[in-house]
Amino acid sequence: MRIRLTAGETVLSAILADNATARDFASLLPLTLQTDDLFKREKYGHLPRSLATGGEPRFSYEVGDIAYWSPGPDIAMFYNHDGQSIPDPGIVILGTIDAGADALKKYDGAVDVTIEAID
Repeated sequence: MRIRLTAGETVLSAILADNATARDFASLLPLTLQTDDLFKREKYGHLPRSLATGGEPRFSYEVGDIAYWSPGPDIAMFYNHDGQSIPDPGIVILGTIDAGADALKKYDGAVDVTIEAID
């Protein structure tokens, strides 16, 4: 499934992963989250509920990854790589931003992000 992320005037497209966690995330769409910045590497926002398990946990990320952090329950959109690993219990990749994830770095602090299905 393709999705659109809108933060201020920034519009990004992404594709969701093929796993149970990403499919459960898709069932929440459309969704607007207030996001904050973490470590100048990601925008994260609190989900209205926990997501189903089924995606493989990872302890690393790439710029452009959209990931689920189960303790939050939060999602994170990574726009910069700081070389740090992700602590336990890791993240589940929900999808990948096609290009331009670094545009999120211009929003210092909080920004609302709307996520919606586009196909």
